[in-house]
Amino acid sequence: MNSTTSKRGRGLALALSVSAALLAGCGAMTAQNPSGALRPVNAVTVPGADRLMLKGADLVAYFTEGRYSQGDARFSSVYEGVNFHFASAANKALFDAAPQRYLPQYGGYCANGIVYGIPWGGDADTWRLIDGKLYIFGGRSSLEAFELDVAGNRRLADQYWAGEVAGSNSLWQRSKRMVLRVPHYKSGEELARLVAASKAAPK
Repeated sequence: MNSTTSKRGRGLALALSVSAALLAGCGAMTAQNPSGALRPVNAVTVPGADRLMLKGADLVAYFTEGRYSQGDARFSSVYEGVNFHFASAANKALFDAAPQRYLPQYGGYCANGIVYGIPWGGDADTWRLIDGKLYIFGGRSSLEAFELDVAGNRRLADQYWAGEVAGSNSLWQRSKRMVLRVPHYKSGEELARLVAASKAAPK
């Protein structure tokens, strides 16, 4: 075993042991890992909701109003063990009639993170509808990085979501892929340079 492999193994062992310790008492990890079909999800625990998707953003509003809108606990639903808030009774009714139509891709995590197999982040006010599907991003820089190659990044994110993220524990998966990087991994700095170069390129 060479030194690089040995260091990588030690790094993985450390990350996994830290993950185990955090998992034992971390409410956020419980919120993100329901027992139903929606696992993992970008959810938080708030009074009255154990697993609130996207901190209560109204998923329907993205589709019907073309905007981010914060939901209200008065208009709430539970689907597959996950809580959802809506800005109106009408939006709640639309969701209840066809929840799969409105669910964000990749559990509501940053789509650009899922390109690298990492379920992390995702801000409800940074989003994009692509082919009738809702994609959430961890800020403007993540959205711009994803937009460098929308088709290619969607393929990679779909691949990693289906192949290893869906059904996993978010903390374990995140820890694994922060140590064992995917072959095409790019750091935030690298992505920022690529985005800046793209913006500077002649149109």
